[in-house]
Amino acid sequence: MKTDYDIVIVGGGMVGSAIACALGGSRYRVAVIEGQYPDAYETGQPHDLRVSALSVASETLLRNIGAWDGVLSRRACPYRRMKVWESHESAATLFDSEQIGEAYLGHIVENRITQLALLETLKQHDNIDLICPAKTLNIDYSPGSSLVQLDDGRELLARLLIGADGGESRVRQAAGIGISKWDYDQQALVASVITDYPQQDITWQQFTATGPLAFLPLNGPHASLVWYNTPDEVKRLLALSDEAFLQALHQRFPACLGKISQLLERGAFPLRRQHAQRYIVEGVALAGDSAHMIHPLAGQGVNIGFMDAAMLAEVLLQAASENHDAFYSEEVLSRYQQARRSQNLLMMQTMDAFYRVFSTENPPLKLLRNLGLGLAERLPFAKPHVTRYAMGLEGPVPQLARRDG
Repeated sequence: MKTDYDIVIVGGGMVGSAIACALGGSRYRVAVIEGQYPDAYETGQPHDLRVSALSVASETLLRNIGAWDGVLSRRACPYRRMKVWESHESAATLFDSEQIGEAYLGHIVENRITQLALLETLKQHDNIDLICPAKTLNIDYSPGSSLVQLDDGRELLARLLIGADGGESRVRQAAGIGISKWDYDQQALVASVITDYPQQDITWQQFTATGPLAFLPLNGPHASLVWYNTPDEVKRLLALSDEAFLQALHQRFPACLGKISQLLERGAFPLRRQHAQRYIVEGVALAGDSAHMIHPLAGQGVNIGFMDAAMLAEVLLQAASENHDAFYSEEVLSRYQQARRSQNLLMMQTMDAFYRVFSTENPPLKLLRNLGLGLAERLPFAKPHVTRYAMGLEGPVPQLARRDG
């Protein structure tokens, strides 16, 4: 038996469920397919390893689509300062929300909590069906009439398929959209810890030749540490006993980390750059990791995914307001691609440049790097604009993610 939908979103993670929430209450009949519902949140449970630094623009989107209260009612840690340095912390560049009259720069939130808040919100809309748990067995792409077959025998017919199903997107593959990709010679080792500090409001990053060392504050004395290194070294570190691993952290991480009183969990994931050659074809749109994967150096991965969600929803809602029946057409969807693909490519190229410049021990380049970081600290007119741009308060931000939207 086939069920007809205007829009089928394959992938109910953070980006896919944000798109659905933004379309809540619209004329579209929407289905969201998600493989597994996230575990429920319970007060006092340990923090998850996977966290994201949500920008103010991402917060604004979540607020505008009704999901932000669901984040705050669980847990989120605001950070007010961000510090970046290489050789000496005394030569660091400090970004402070007070300098631009803001209460904070963003929030560190566990990915599961953000997804829970979004799924909770989309279930409130009568025009959205959440199909979860469900596995997509096959996608038969046809412009304006694609068929999605699920493992329980159900078949969904979609005028528009939205691929929000990650780096190995089946939607992207079914539509025949190619990608360019390469793996970085680096992995991210993530550790969830408890420190002796009662609560911190700063996130910092120290650049080293093997990759950055980063600190993300969580609620109370909890913190997330990120240690970028070669795959072989990450493998070695993961194999250490807890005691030896803690000793390695104290040896390599700067003194501002303070004493770690407890190691709760650790894990690692590879780093890849990947970009779809197109974000749209007739009857298909890609968003989030399905369209792009970026080095997490500046923590922008989920933020640019949320901006995809905001822009795609904006385009579709405008088409609905204009009674545009062919909302799935390239003519309509091209506005989304034009707005997001070049912007995301610029961010990817910027992160690549940082990766390459900070991954060499070449003495002249090291000097230039430190001069550059020091100069950034001494440019009183430029730094506020850089800060506001990173927060999503300046630049090409979709309407749904603007404070004045």
